[in-house]
Amino acid sequence: MTKTYGVGILGCGNISTTYFSLAPLFKGLEVRACADLNPAAAEARAAEYGVRAQSIEDLLANDEIDVIVNLTIPDAHYAVTKRILEAGKHAYSEKPLVLSLEEGEDLRRIATAKGLAVGCAPDTFLGGAHQQARQFIDAGGIGKVTSGTCHVMGPGMEMWHPSPDFFFLPGGGPILDMGPYYIANLINLIGPVKRVAALTNMARESRTISSEPRKGEVIPVKTPTNIHALLEFQSGATITLSASWDVWAHRHANMELYGTEGSIFVPDPNFFGGKVEVTPAGAETRELSPWDHPFGRLNQDHPHLGPLANYRTAGLADMVAALETGRDARCSLDRTLHGVDVMTSILKSGAEGRFVEMTTTCTQPAALGIEEASALLK
Repeated sequence: MTKTYGVGILGCGNISTTYFSLAPLFKGLEVRACADLNPAAAEARAAEYGVRAQSIEDLLANDEIDVIVNLTIPDAHYAVTKRILEAGKHAYSEKPLVLSLEEGEDLRRIATAKGLAVGCAPDTFLGGAHQQARQFIDAGGIGKVTSGTCHVMGPGMEMWHPSPDFFFLPGGGPILDMGPYYIANLINLIGPVKRVAALTNMARESRTISSEPRKGEVIPVKTPTNIHALLEFQSGATITLSASWDVWAHRHANMELYGTEGSIFVPDPNFFGGKVEVTPAGAETRELSPWDHPFGRLNQDHPHLGPLANYRTAGLADMVAALETGRDARCSLDRTLHGVDVMTSILKSGAEGRFVEMTTTCTQPAALGIEEASALLK
């Protein structure tokens, strides 16, 4: 990296601490300022991390800021990212990038006209475990991938999130909130999707918050919370994806892919690390020897999950590195928008009771090996 990109953070809620704390791990990034609709939230984060708190307008106009990270609620992502681009800044958004293809295409038009980059989380597929799975599949370890299953299911966000309302409104729900991790990793492992079908419903029309500080408050549910989808990939593989906030317990694995020469068991795509297991045809299941991948090394002690690898912001670091060399960013607008196409088409299929063909496509991102990942770190 020959340049340090000034980073602004717009939205100072729960997820912002991840970007504030992890951005310093990466070359070419320096968080310099933050803003929020609630000035007190911005002031608190600024004091905590030693940056400047600004109004949204001042952050957008700040000449020291090259790229702004959009951490607002999903329903505001399009409008905020559009403002970032119109201000002449590169944009990197939390998932989902937008809630419709039309919004995404508008961002593409603006970014192209201004010569700006747009990237989007999730970047967990860049983790050591998922890149090791990618290497094994690319090397033919399970032959041609023909099918698979993915499950991300639990009882709901109102159990722990301090302000869970948006999770249950249009633009929220498990497929748009948790689905991006799984779909991004499937695109990483086997490529783009051709068409989808789904059944969707919701268990309840309202939820009671059990987390503080709003414990006991009842909030409405306006989007499906139980989704069972079938994805047909351009490669011919067919994958089932179950995403639900109406499940108290289950014993399904996060991600399993089945090929002509064996099976691979991939850990939770919500995280960078984990155990990768394989069962070659006619052999016993074994764990792949742990890779010393930089984005698989334990670097945090989670209060509930214990030691884990967390390198969120890797996608942003890869995007600015791509700007320097002119290569394709791994968390690119094309792949993100294809993911939006997949997710919104799943919801459309559930509402209309039919298969829905994708209108977008993308390429697989370049694999991120040990050397390439190391190059992104300080």
